[in-house]
Amino acid sequence: MIDIFTTKPKKGEPWDIVIIGSGPAGLTSAIYTTRGAASTLLLAGDIWGGQLMLTTVVDNFPGFPNGIEGPELLKNMRAQAERFGVEFIEKNATSVKLDQSPFALSTNENTYTAKSIIIATGADTRWLNVPGEDALRGRGVSSCAPCDAPFFKDKKVIVIGGGDSAMEEALVLTKYAREVHLIHRRGELRASAAMQKRVLENKKISLIYNTEITEFKGQDKLETVVLKNNQTGRVTEFAADGAFVAIGHSPTTSIFQNKLDLDEKGYIKRLEKDGYKSATSIPGVFVAGDVHDVHYKQAITAAGYGCIAAMEALKYLDKPTPSW
Repeated sequence: MIDIFTTKPKKGEPWDIVIIGSGPAGLTSAIYTTRGAASTLLLAGDIWGGQLMLTTVVDNFPGFPNGIEGPELLKNMRAQAERFGVEFIEKNATSVKLDQSPFALSTNENTYTAKSIIIATGADTRWLNVPGEDALRGRGVSSCAPCDAPFFKDKKVIVIGGGDSAMEEALVLTKYAREVHLIHRRGELRASAAMQKRVLENKKISLIYNTEITEFKGQDKLETVVLKNNQTGRVTEFAADGAFVAIGHSPTTSIFQNKLDLDEKGYIKRLEKDGYKSATSIPGVFVAGDVHDVHYKQAITAAGYGCIAAMEALKYLDKPTPSW
C-alpha cells in the first residue's frame, strides 16, 4: 500500500533511521519515524517479533477489551508501520560501526548506513530448558505474572527463582492465586532483604528450598511438575495449575559490546543528556524497550519507550515530529 509518508533514500545515500528489533518498541518507533517523514529501515531479525510472538492472549494492552493474541498484536503493528513506508527486512544485524558517520550496520548479506539508529533488540527470558517447558509455554508455563496472573484466579501456582524478580512474581500472583509456592535451587534467597521480608510475611506464599524443576507435565495444559531435591536426590511430582519461570533475562546486546556503555548486567544504559531522554553513549544512537528496561518489561511500556526514542531521533535529525 502506497502512502504519502513513504520515503526511501536515494541510491548510495544513508537511511535517515535504522531500527534494530521488531517487538513493540521497534515497531512503535517505526510508526513514528515514518510518519515524521524519515526514511526508515527496520532490521527485524530472522525470527521477527520478539517475546510476544510466543504469548497467547494479551489482556493488558489498551484498546482490546476482549484481549488479543500476541502474534496478532505484532502483525497489526507491523502492518501499520508498513502502511507508512518502513522498509522491513527479516534479517539479523550481525555487526555495527558506531565510530563513523554515517553509522554502518551489517547483516550476513548486506551493509546499510544510517544517520541515526534506534536499538530495540529486547531481552530474552532465561528458561529452564527442561522437558515439557516449550510444549506447555502459554498453557500454564509463563514468565510474566503481571501478564498472566488473572488466568490463575483461585488456582495453585509455583514460581521458580530466588531473586527480586521471583519475589515480585510471587507477590503479584497472591492477588489472584489460591496458593503460591516459591521454588529455589539454593538454600537461601538471593533477593533483597526488603523483598524477602514481604514474601516471608505473606501467608499465601510457601517456600521450597534446595529444589530444582526437572520436567513439566500435562496434556493440553500444565498438570504437574517434577521436583528434585538437589541435596537428597529425592524426586517427587507436584500438582500445579501454573508455573512462572523467574530466573532472569538476558539483554540482546552482544553486537554492542565495547561500542556502547552497558550496565553490569549487559543492558544498554539509557541516558538523559543533551536534551534527550533515550540517548546512549554515542550521539545519534537511541535505545528503547527491554534492552534497557530492567524494571517493567511490558508490551505497553516498550511501545512507549519506542515512541520516545523515535521522537528524539527525529529531533536529532531535525525532522518534523508527528502529532496525533
